[in-house]
Amino acid sequence: MTSETDMDWIAVDWGTTNLRVWAQDDAGRTLAHRQSEKGMGKLSRQDFEPALLELVADLLPAGGKRPVIVCGMAGSRQGWAEAPYKTVPCTPPSVEDATRVETTDPRLDVRILPGIKQMSPPDVMRGEETQIAGFLADNPDYSGTLCLPGTHTKWVALENGNIERFQTFMTGESYALYSSQSVLRHGLSADALDGAAYEAAVTRLLDKPTRFAAELFGVRAGGLIAGLTPEQASGRLSGILIGAELAAVRDVLDLSDVTLLGSDGIAKSYRTALNCLGHDARLLDAGTITLKGLALAFSRLSKVSS
Repeated sequence: MTSETDMDWIAVDWGTTNLRVWAQDDAGRTLAHRQSEKGMGKLSRQDFEPALLELVADLLPAGGKRPVIVCGMAGSRQGWAEAPYKTVPCTPPSVEDATRVETTDPRLDVRILPGIKQMSPPDVMRGEETQIAGFLADNPDYSGTLCLPGTHTKWVALENGNIERFQTFMTGESYALYSSQSVLRHGLSADALDGAAYEAAVTRLLDKPTRFAAELFGVRAGGLIAGLTPEQASGRLSGILIGAELAAVRDVLDLSDVTLLGSDGIAKSYRTALNCLGHDARLLDAGTITLKGLALAFSRLSKVSS
């Protein structure tokens, strides 16, 4: 059982839909990992501290303060406390840039890391910048492209450890909308997608991205009159969306050296799509990288506090 005396600090990744915390000791070991579905999107400002305490109250000291380093949507305008963006080109934000939060519980010393903004073309990220910091901790002089797959996938150009520019694609959210609210929902599988249909659709969109809208309706027509199975339809829809995304990205970013931060099925789908372009991308675990970025921020806390 974890003792509060073993802990040194608490790492928090607060997304729109989920809250994840890690209790860390002074050697960088994870003593406890907990999560809930109390993401930013479900909370009012006054609900953040109680949501955090539900997961960590038993880990806090009887006296004194426990440092808590937070990344993600808790720092948004609708979050716990707004943490102003840094502007690219820049290094990833660290604890020096963090916003300190006033808490009711005197045992909490909460600092929220800021996101990053890009003025032209306008774009923003929150949470992914901490993953980038974690990646750069092991690759400080990296020049290349990072892809952070998710509901809103980020493509990031790094040069010698600096974030130069980035671009966000709503591909994950688009899939969710098409599969739940459009006419395509009638012919899709909720459980699986066909890999061959996925790769074929990626290749078609990379060859002719202007056919995007027509290809979408082809998913519906294929199910009605051409024997397209639900699994094939789901694979085709995913391939159309990710193929169109890659067709746009390849014109503005170097895809010959891509690192994917993610370990789930979505990240693997991006890796497969890049293979269709002839590129072999590295795949790193996003959770591990996020925690490393938070640990890097905590390591600089003593300098800020002194």
